Amino acid sequence: MTPESVHDIRNLSLLGHAGCGKTTLVEALLAASGAITSCGSVAKGDTVSDHDPQEKAMGHSLNASLTHLEWAGHWINLLDTPGLPDLAGRALATLPAVETAAIVIHAATGIESGTRRMMAASAGKCRIIIVNAIDSASADFVALAQAITGEFGNECLPINLPAADGNAVVDCFFTPDTARATAFSSPAAAHDAIVDQVIELDEALMARYLEQGEALDPEQLHAPFEQALREGHLVPVCFVSARTGAGIPELLDILGRLMPDPTEGNPPQFFKGAGANAVAVTTVPDTSLHALAHVFQVSNDPYRGKIAMFRVHQGQIVPGSALYIGDARKPFKVAHLLRLQGRNMVETPRAVPGDLCAISRVDEIHRDAVLHDSHDEDEFHLATPSYPQPVLGLALIARKPADEHKLAEALARLTDEDPCLEVSYDARGHHTVVRGLGEQHLKIVLDQLANRWNLELDTAPPAIPYRETISATAEARYRHKKQSGGSGQFGEVALRVEPLARGGGLQLADEVKGGAIPTHFMPAVEKGVRQALDDGALAGFPIHDLKVVVTDGKHHAVDSNEVSFSTAARHALIEAVLAARPQILEPMLEITVKVADDRFGEVSAELAGRRGHLTATDSPASGWTLISARLPMANMDGFEARLKAICAGESEFVISAGGYEVVAAETQAQLRRERTAQ
Repeated sequence: MTPESVHDIRNLSLLGHAGCGKTTLVEALLAASGAITSCGSVAKGDTVSDHDPQEKAMGHSLNASLTHLEWAGHWINLLDTPGLPDLAGRALATLPAVETAAIVIHAATGIESGTRRMMAASAGKCRIIIVNAIDSASADFVALAQAITGEFGNECLPINLPAADGNAVVDCFFTPDTARATAFSSPAAAHDAIVDQVIELDEALMARYLEQGEALDPEQLHAPFEQALREGHLVPVCFVSARTGAGIPELLDILGRLMPDPTEGNPPQFFKGAGANAVAVTTVPDTSLHALAHVFQVSNDPYRGKIAMFRVHQGQIVPGSALYIGDARKPFKVAHLLRLQGRNMVETPRAVPGDLCAISRVDEIHRDAVLHDSHDEDEFHLATPSYPQPVLGLALIARKPADEHKLAEALARLTDEDPCLEVSYDARGHHTVVRGLGEQHLKIVLDQLANRWNLELDTAPPAIPYRETISATAEARYRHKKQSGGSGQFGEVALRVEPLARGGGLQLADEVKGGAIPTHFMPAVEKGVRQALDDGALAGFPIHDLKVVVTDGKHHAVDSNEVSFSTAARHALIEAVLAARPQILEPMLEITVKVADDRFGEVSAELAGRRGHLTATDSPASGWTLISARLPMANMDGFEARLKAICAGESEFVISAGGYEVVAAETQAQLRRERTAQ
């Protein structure tokens, strides 16, 4: 079993909020196509895609899982992704591998925070909305349809409709049955709306349709339909019940006949080179060209080693292929080319453009690696995906000193699997800090460290990553002079510091004239400046968002050396910063909380008590309020637990980085006192 042509393949990533039924939908699709004999269940822990013990215990997908099926001559690859907000990065990492983002919405719960996030993140892809659980007694299809177009635009049009009893769907595109009763709208109106939307992109077809009144069959509409998908001019909406199977065969027909093959979608942009020198390059899904593939997910199995899932963009890969990883000079040999069905692996004879396959036991491979078989593709890379920034952290302390190395190795593997997991070392606290997207994200990581690596760890809140900055321009000059027999030390540096906008980082400039500081000493000056910026001036926190201009200096023909100029630059920088009205900045978090209306007051009071302030409120559904707020990271400890207590577990909570703000004067004074006491 393997696709023979790029035109046979359809690649979809199923995205959506936790609990919308993505995993159950995958089971229904696999069973309807004959890929499996019967549907598994999330509750029983026997689904194809949720095969990890931790996933089974939690009842949620924690990693993207690859499955495949065949339907009417089409090969459909499905990626079941996590819906938990804290695992958004693991879902977003699948987007470069697919043409189609399938956004799943639960008919009863409607549009949720994860729905909005995934619709926005997949804007460059062809998209389809799948409304699941149409058999739900509490589904309000009229309100949901209005919410979908209100949130995501009038280009979201139904391609089928739920029958009045919710036990089937009515086709509105291929062969509309205008006589059948539906839960809302009518097949004729839905058919006309979607045809009108598609033919807007083909003037000749529009003229034939409008002037001659000719009915257009699906084959005539295929090319403009694909164009409409690519341009975001059309987002089809279809309805299913993964539990009962209603609409599942119809969905398979839609995926096979209407969703783009790898030649029809919007391919991810490849570049060659780094930084400003990077140039865009075009890949062609042609088997006769050099092989080019992209690794979109890596997992580490204790028994099967490192498993890398990849998408072929060009050429073909077969067992025995010699592939380079990035710009490596030595290739590795593909010993086994694997096709995945959840946890199960079977060997496949080849992977053509557009195919999703895997290889195992290649230690050097990593997420976002580009695989190729010719040095012509050295230094190729994909445009960097946009992932949520890790915000909450934990300090990890191994109970056994001998486990420190084991912890470092385990964290290296986990960061390779998860693009939103960040590991650093806190030199002040002398411990490892792991940061993620929320408390649940960190709990999942701790469980993995305990269960997969048998690590016994203690945890503690990490130091808050405060920063220092300046609010005015200032100058300083410092002379370092030392003479104690023999060669002395001499270096003098004058510099100016200027504030930059928040997030401006660091800019370095050289305005030295007349060789006052010899050119070969300028790297030492820069080293001293950077050391001072790392050490801080007020309270020992790194200094950000400023421009440092070296303006003048002096040197000695005998006594000047790198140490002298590095020392002088460090002292000059600190003096200039202290004269430039320095400030301490604290990290802020943006949070979105969905709570029942009767809990709004308690949640608002909790936020106010943590120095938070509301930025917006909304009413996403009857009886619910969506609160947007900003609050300091320093006051987040225990917030999720407190929120669950207030709302009895019935709430949604999404957190993201919110930049930096100046701390209150009393907090700044306290931080300075703590620095002095050290």
